[in-house]
Amino acid sequence: MEHSNKYIFIYSVILVVVVAISLTVVAVQLKPAQEDNIRIEKMQNILASVNVSTADVAKKQVIDLYNKYITNSQAVNTKGEVVETDPAKVFAIDMASEIKKPLENQMLPIFTASLDDGETAYVFPLRGKGLWGPVWGYLSLKTDYNTIVGATFDHKGETPGLGAEINQEWFSSEFRGKTINDNNGNFTSIKIIKGGAKPDDPHGVDAISGGTITSHGVEKMIYDNLESYQEYFKKVKNQ
Repeated sequence: MEHSNKYIFIYSVILVVVVAISLTVVAVQLKPAQEDNIRIEKMQNILASVNVSTADVAKKQVIDLYNKYITNSQAVNTKGEVVETDPAKVFAIDMASEIKKPLENQMLPIFTASLDDGETAYVFPLRGKGLWGPVWGYLSLKTDYNTIVGATFDHKGETPGLGAEINQEWFSSEFRGKTINDNNGNFTSIKIIKGGAKPDDPHGVDAISGGTITSHGVEKMIYDNLESYQEYFKKVKNQ
């Protein structure tokens, strides 16, 4: 019996080691593909915020579209100072990490898009909290740094059919043409209104029915993130 127990113990240890090594090897092999998928998805989201569709587009085509439309990128700080101009480094900035830093240490990306109609748009990443977890997205503005060109949102675990609807085109399309400043140029951001915004409300969009908390999370996310760019907006407008 003693020999049998020793055999079982050794066998179990060897089995655990073999499984652990196998899982590590698989994880290492899959990591480049996973990182590539994350990079492509980020490109798709940036393009979606300027209303460039990548539905049913192969990875190589997504990269081509990104390089076609996104013509410049930089990162600024909350003082409005440019702190990074290397496109690769700007693209690699992780907003989930940045928003955890003190405001004065945050790097805030800006992606410049050249659109088919000859217009220029500026894309800003967003990161915040929903009901059950993080929400994020991208929002683009015209050269007046006021009028929204487009937006896209996503989430980690919002309720299907309710808060999860933030990633639907019907919701993001409401933001097009809305403005983030009042008539005096003061920052007001966007209001997501339960029961529906008035048709003539330049800053309001309809909240998601049954997704009030997620809607408020998106509203706060937009305000908090765009507020960090206000000093930069002031500087470029005064140039």
